[in-house]
Amino acid sequence: MWSDSGGSSDKAKNAADAGPAPAPGGTSAAPGSATAPPPDKAAPGTEISVALAGDVHFFERTVPRLNAGAEGALGPIGRTLADADLAMVNLESAITERGTPENKTYHFRAPAKALTELKAVGIDAVSMANNHAVDYGKVGLEDSVAAVQDPPIGVVGIGKDADQAYRPFIKNVKGVKVAFLAASQVQDITNQLYQAGPNKPGIATALQTDRLVRAVKDAKSQADVVIVYMHWGIEGDKCPSGDQKSVARKLADAGAAAILGTHAHVMQGAGWLGDTYVGYGYGNFLWYGTSPYPDSNDTGVATLTIRDGKVVGEKFTPASIDKRGVPMPAAGAEARRILDRRETLRPCTGLTAAPKK
Repeated sequence: MWSDSGGSSDKAKNAADAGPAPAPGGTSAAPGSATAPPPDKAAPGTEISVALAGDVHFFERTVPRLNAGAEGALGPIGRTLADADLAMVNLESAITERGTPENKTYHFRAPAKALTELKAVGIDAVSMANNHAVDYGKVGLEDSVAAVQDPPIGVVGIGKDADQAYRPFIKNVKGVKVAFLAASQVQDITNQLYQAGPNKPGIATALQTDRLVRAVKDAKSQADVVIVYMHWGIEGDKCPSGDQKSVARKLADAGAAAILGTHAHVMQGAGWLGDTYVGYGYGNFLWYGTSPYPDSNDTGVATLTIRDGKVVGEKFTPASIDKRGVPMPAAGAEARRILDRRETLRPCTGLTAAPKK
């Protein structure tokens, strides 16, 4: 486990506004000060918010987002993520500027600055358990692993060995400990060659679920809330596969409060599996180009309300990816179209529109 006992309703403030950075594990500042640590245990009924979005990378048309200035890397919708107590996306990229491209069609990479830029717009954690985390071979993986040893934000799903790849990032907000995990279910060269092992760097896999289920149970023993970010599904398919549904059930039974995912390049349905929130597909978010699937520019941010360890509500802020690859908040008829279409995606998931009472 590695943890960070921060949390703020205005995470996008710069360091000068926020005051001195807290030491690892908290700070000795006086109670009530700007840097006072959260309580060790939340009072019953305490609510927190967690904002979640889809695939992000800094490649081709989105490279300029590394120097976006006042607008921030994610554009105006970054405010929606920053306003939540915690926020997470999938970093669909190796963190390297070296290496040899793997034998595959698409290759994505970004400098370590990507993590700093995501922190600046309020992102607290990213998943790197995906099919592009090792696009630049062993050298690229070496750089990625080095970048996540002391990162500016939480990075899950990749590591120098299996222990680190399956290790949760835990953050304490208002006395609520939230653990983030990630794994990939995509059957590709990354999962074939670069699964993390006892003495082997790589990504966390969900092709065999026992290790991931154990990681969820371990995280639940340390935290009040466990959120699992999955990379899964069939590209272009608006409905979750049988494999997705099977893994979601196992993770929910293990104690996950929320399970979400990407990879299909289109949105998939969201709702509740009993009292576990499942968002099967959040789609593209900060995206380098066009995908050959209908509605692949439809996207958005899901903000979950969590109370007493359970997700009790979701608000979805719709967005549309523009010609720069930036997810711009949708309004009017466009917002209604995306929201209405998202509702039509739930029936094939088997999920309910509200949590079990």
